[in-house]
Amino acid sequence: MPPAHALDRLLLRLTWEDLDRAHLRRLVEMARDEDLAGAGLLKKPARTGDRSTAALATTPRLGRAHLVARTSLVACGIPLLPLILAAYGPRASVQPRLRDGKRAEPGDILATLEGDPRVLLAAERVILNFLQRLSGVATATAAHVAALGPGRTRLLDTRKTTPGYRMLEKYAVACGGAWNHRLGLFDRVMLKDNHLALLGSGDDLAAAVTRAKKAAPDLPVEVEVDRLEQIPPVLAAGADVILLDNFTPAKIKKALALIRGRAFTEASGGITLKSLPRYAGLGLDFVSTGALVHQAVWADIGLDWQI
Repeated sequence: MPPAHALDRLLLRLTWEDLDRAHLRRLVEMARDEDLAGAGLLKKPARTGDRSTAALATTPRLGRAHLVARTSLVACGIPLLPLILAAYGPRASVQPRLRDGKRAEPGDILATLEGDPRVLLAAERVILNFLQRLSGVATATAAHVAALGPGRTRLLDTRKTTPGYRMLEKYAVACGGAWNHRLGLFDRVMLKDNHLALLGSGDDLAAAVTRAKKAAPDLPVEVEVDRLEQIPPVLAAGADVILLDNFTPAKIKKALALIRGRAFTEASGGITLKSLPRYAGLGLDFVSTGALVHQAVWADIGLDWQI
């Protein structure tokens, strides 16, 4: 049986403090420049900026608006709001009303924005894009966590994330109550089907595990199997985690009987919100699904002006 402390290497929940502010500012600035200056286009617009607000004859001196939940959701991205406003200048501020990871019901105020209305109008869509996307991931994750239910089996995300937004989306998964699988190719050895195809023979699987443990003794080694007969050799080679790829619940029970707690176990492949409850009582350590991110629907959040 793996030692209890070995589980610490496999469990991670990103916090806001884990995120690189410089990277977040770059994402925000990219989103701002798409909106104001046509970033991404080869031919840039002749005139840039918020032409809609500039076309107004006058604007009030002070603007105030609430970010309001339209439906039940799990909030995520609120600490990002000051970084977004700062990208548009110093003339606006934010007062958070709810912490990330907390559930909001329709009508609840997530945050209040105050300042130059020209800044708030220019930043509005970028603010909502970030907040709706991240809250959507957190809300979808919370639904999957509830479907899996309480017990020993923990729900994990995957690397199926929006390019450039991985750490934000994995942070949103953590806010929704699930756990982060490896953050990238750098923090775990994971031998998957395409790696095994390079070996040319399933007989080489155990040897690959042995080599991996020698090459990266600082990292856990996980190996994906799709047949029961692959399990004994990788166990003997010392795999830390065995991923049961597209195993039915009945087949998972047979796999767990073979493993007998000598490695951590993970089920993955085609797992949906509807099917998750079938994996809850099997005795697995982990269930992973990319649906937490790639099937998440943006949360319905509005910006309501108070002037």
